[in-house]
Amino acid sequence: MFLSTIVYYLAQMKKAACLFIVCFLAGINCFAQTPPFDNSVYRHEIKSVEFFNSKKQASFPVIDLGSGETITLGFDDLSGGSRTFNYTLQHCDATWRPSNLSPTEYLESFTDDRINDYYYSSATFQKYTHYEVKLPNRNIIPKISGNYILKVYEDGDPAKLILTRRLYVVGKRVSVSANIITSNNVATRRTNQKVNFTIDYTGLPVQNPNTDIRAFLMQNARPETGIMNNKPTYIRGTQLVYNDVSINDFAGHNEFRHFDTRTLKLNSERIAKIYKDTANTVMLLGDPNRNLPNYTLLYDLDGKFYILNQDGSDPRRDADYAHMYFSLASNKSEAEGTPYIVGQFNDYKLDERSKLTFDSRGRWYTDLLLKQGVYDYQYIWVSNATKQPDDIILEGNYFETENEYQLLVYYRQTGSRYEQLVGYSLLSSAKQ
Repeated sequence: MFLSTIVYYLAQMKKAACLFIVCFLAGINCFAQTPPFDNSVYRHEIKSVEFFNSKKQASFPVIDLGSGETITLGFDDLSGGSRTFNYTLQHCDATWRPSNLSPTEYLESFTDDRINDYYYSSATFQKYTHYEVKLPNRNIIPKISGNYILKVYEDGDPAKLILTRRLYVVGKRVSVSANIITSNNVATRRTNQKVNFTIDYTGLPVQNPNTDIRAFLMQNARPETGIMNNKPTYIRGTQLVYNDVSINDFAGHNEFRHFDTRTLKLNSERIAKIYKDTANTVMLLGDPNRNLPNYTLLYDLDGKFYILNQDGSDPRRDADYAHMYFSLASNKSEAEGTPYIVGQFNDYKLDERSKLTFDSRGRWYTDLLLKQGVYDYQYIWVSNATKQPDDIILEGNYFETENEYQLLVYYRQTGSRYEQLVGYSLLSSAKQ
């Protein structure tokens, strides 16, 4: 068994090395045509994907290089039984396009591995198999800092993708200071939050600060609405200052809606009715349009979700699934557009699975199969006229909203073929 495992991993390393050599000799960038990677699930039977720093559930998936910190990946396969899932890491630049590096340049030991830890569900209506792996481990270890895409695929075939997740490995070489203020624009002062920050790169061999360093700023870990800062407003010694009146101005939005299904034995907040037969069915209270004149304080999870089961001992295997029924009174018809329900639980994807349907009573509805826990969600409106997503028209927009901001600092040394992730800071608009 041991010998066959060694032969398998040597074969995988040989394939990767041969591919890189062929491309190099032919003068081809092996990864040039690959589109940017994002957080995606490619199979409908794969549910409840969690990816977080192992210190805290649902936290941002960032670790310090060589620190001993790990990232936990967990997901359920509703098809039942056990399957062979492999995974690998691929180094990317700040815009999530693959770096022009061979796997041996950014990974220690092997280039891929199998997920060996899995558990069958216990005492649940919905049968599933839970898979879990922690990174780095003795088989997969990032060698350099930067953005990494985690790819999970079936039967050792990278073409059979199951899911992808974004991983951030920081080799801290800069210091960051930041603050969140009201917008400088008078028209958006009651709705927007502006982030000003300074990067100190003392000790870093920077030849041109305007091109060697760039910073990416996200609100609530949502890269699709993030802002890339390619040039500082001005340079003060070894400090790069980003405080122009027109940059890093984010809509404050509203606190997320939420529901709690940690128990299916009684109705908790936002739960109207629970039905149990051959499956769990949960009817939620109707959701109103929240685009109101004034802000209302609500506590939320900044879009996150937690898999929890207070009636069991291990939610990884004994938390059940339920068909969750949502209904929305948007005061808008299907001739005007379509609402979508999103959150970190579905990677904020606007697709057929997150789309609501209009009924004869003038309300929008959908049902989602979700595992027990606590979930944040919101509605995004897509107009038929503009085809553009709008996350304010149904939710509102207020400066007072509590939001988290993730600030990532990237550095490309002159002559280098890849970008390093040299700084990270987590900000909160409530802690200013």
